[in-house]
Amino acid sequence: MWQESSYESTSAQSAYYSAPQPANLQFYSPADSANGFYPGSRPSLDGNMAAPGPAPAPGFGGNIQVQGPWWTAFGTGGFEGEPPLLQELGINFSHIRAKSMTVLNPLSAVDERIMDDADLAGPIIFVFCFALFLLLSGKPNFGYIYGVGLFGSFSIYALLNLMSEKGIDAYRTASVLGYCILPMVGVGAVSIMIALDDVFGYILALLSIIWCTYSASGIFVAVLRMSDQRLLVAYPVGLLYGCFALLSVFTGSATSGK
Repeated sequence: MWQESSYESTSAQSAYYSAPQPANLQFYSPADSANGFYPGSRPSLDGNMAAPGPAPAPGFGGNIQVQGPWWTAFGTGGFEGEPPLLQELGINFSHIRAKSMTVLNPLSAVDERIMDDADLAGPIIFVFCFALFLLLSGKPNFGYIYGVGLFGSFSIYALLNLMSEKGIDAYRTASVLGYCILPMVGVGAVSIMIALDDVFGYILALLSIIWCTYSASGIFVAVLRMSDQRLLVAYPVGLLYGCFALLSVFTGSATSGK
C-alpha cells in the first residue's frame, strides 16, 4: 500500500513537471545560459563560468594626447583642435613684419585696412628695445618713456576723434604710434656707440622725427580717410616723437662749471 501511494505521488509529480509552465515562472532560459549569466546576476561578484579566453582590451573615449618630454609644456603648439598659444595672445609675427616694413618704407602706398588687426605686441617690443638702448647708453629713462608715451597716445586719440568723422579707438592709436617709433629705436642704438649731443646727433634726431611723423600721419590718414588734413595730423604727432628724440640726445645730467 505504501508503495502504491509512493508510485501515485511520483506519477503526479512527473505529470506536473511535464506540463508547460506559465510565462511568469520561467526564471531561467537557455538564451541566458549561453551568455554564462542569468538575469539579475552580478558578474563582478558571481564570476563567469564560460570557457577561459583572452580578455578584451578596455575601450576609452575622448582625445588622448601622447605624453611627450617635459619641455613640451613650454611649447606654443597647443592641443589638437585648439589655436596656438601665440594666436591666443594676439601675437602674429607675419603681421608685425608687414607693419614694420610699412613704417620703414614710408613712401609706399599704405593700405587703409592695415590696422584692422591692431596689436600691441610689436609696439611693446619696440618701446622696450628703445628704453634698453637708452639704458645701455647711460640714459635710464624708463619712467619718462612710459609717461610721455601714455600721455601722448591719449592726446593723439582725443585729437583724431575730434578731427575725423569715422573715429578711432585708443588701442589702434597706441598701436600706430608704437610701430612708428621704430626709426627712433635706431637712434637709440646709435647712441650706444657715439654721443649724440652734437651737430650729427641733432641732424640724426631731426631726421628720425620726420621719418616717424611721416609714417604715423600716413597710416592715420589712410585709416581715417583724412587725406586733406595730413598736416594737421602730423603736427601733434611730430611733437610727440620730438619728446622721444630729446630723451635720446640729451642725458639730463647737470654740468657745473668751475
